[in-house]
Amino acid sequence: MSTTKKQRRAYGVGTLETRLNKQGREVYYGRFRAGGRQIRRKLGLKRRAGESTGMTKAEAERALQKLIEAYTRLTPVSERIDLQVAGERYLVHLEQVMKRKPTTIQDYEIMLRKHLVPFFKGRSLEKIDTQLVADYLVAKQLDGLASKTVGNQLTFLHGVFRHAMKKGWASANPVVAVDRPREDVTDPDIRFLIHEELEALLRAVDDDEFTQVDYPLYLVAATCGLRQGELVALRWRDVDWTAGVIRVRRNYTRGTWGTPKSRRSSRAVPMIDRTEGALDRLYQQSRYREDDDLVFGHPQLGSVLDASKLRKRFKQTLARAGVRESVSTTSGTRSEPRQQLPGFPSGRCRSGWDIGTTRRP
Repeated sequence: MSTTKKQRRAYGVGTLETRLNKQGREVYYGRFRAGGRQIRRKLGLKRRAGESTGMTKAEAERALQKLIEAYTRLTPVSERIDLQVAGERYLVHLEQVMKRKPTTIQDYEIMLRKHLVPFFKGRSLEKIDTQLVADYLVAKQLDGLASKTVGNQLTFLHGVFRHAMKKGWASANPVVAVDRPREDVTDPDIRFLIHEELEALLRAVDDDEFTQVDYPLYLVAATCGLRQGELVALRWRDVDWTAGVIRVRRNYTRGTWGTPKSRRSSRAVPMIDRTEGALDRLYQQSRYREDDDLVFGHPQLGSVLDASKLRKRFKQTLARAGVRESVSTTSGTRSEPRQQLPGFPSGRCRSGWDIGTTRRP
């Protein structure tokens, strides 16, 4: 039996409820928050099928929004602050209370400092309305920012106002009524390497200092689908030789150790025989073989590989292999091993290797 997941309502639009009155008729009620307290008000009788009296659901929704707007105008804010102060307080909340990742906080700080604060120019939260937020969206798109980037900025701004309403610094969230921009069409030129191109890439690995690291790194990226930050953070304790899997538990991005991008990104990925053999040879050749040592660390120092130099060597290897480089120009994504090498999306590798026949029993 299939079930339909109830869609979560946006913050600040209240909740529409139905209750039975003494006569057994359904009545619409609206529930929302204003001035730091919860308010429930009767909206009207629910229209029954075949009757012309009572309210439809759409009419009840409109009545609820008008009621919220009326209470919003009557509710004073406890403190008048501008967007910069509200944004900085929200970042502290995200970091200290919500425990967001350092890289996430850095991204939000950039959004606030480089985009939101310069546009809204010291306006208090009460002076920022829906039209001004819509103007911001259009202005950023005209500046050449991708729709996904602008959408992420609006999501952060929505969070700032939602937090401000809880704290009594704002009486309404103007971002709620602004439609998010549709994401740009994916660049059709982005592609994964086919089997023959992958083999050419592996044959072209030729660096006196880094060959022993780069070859298995590209192979793991190709057959296991690890992100660059996950590859450079991999430790020998994460390679389960007995089970034949790599356990992805951490990443390294922008000089910071952390967990993978999302909860689902913490995973166990099966190794094909060829990958397992390459890792075994790397283990035998490496100076750093303790459980906590990095699998793809610097050959001489054992330290984390420099991300910029890793990408540069990858591009040079692609060029030597005669493989055309494919980079997204709309999102600004740079080439990295995982973005062009095939992964393990299903029962068959994109490179053409059948998992069922290549995995060790």
